[in-house]
Amino acid sequence: MQASKHAQIRCQQRGIAPFVIDLLLRFGARVPVGKSTEKIFFDKRSRKHVMSYTGGRIKATDEGLNVYAIVNGSKVITTGHRLKKINRH
Repeated sequence: MQASKHAQIRCQQRGIAPFVIDLLLRFGARVPVGKSTEKIFFDKRSRKHVMSYTGGRIKATDEGLNVYAIVNGSKVITTGHRLKKINRH
């Protein structure tokens, strides 16, 4: 998946590793937030998948997994750290 220039800058500013974004896009839970736009984040289930995939090198409680990405189609628009619970409607 391609990242916008804005998303690349935000990842760098916020210290979010590209590896974490790859894991997020592969295993993250998705919630619609607008027309063809989704918020992707790690919930309990996806954290377990990441832990299994990495062989336990990344723990399910790792603070580095408290991130989200806003995706429109096949492009990452922006990324950030989760500070609040994400409501699922």
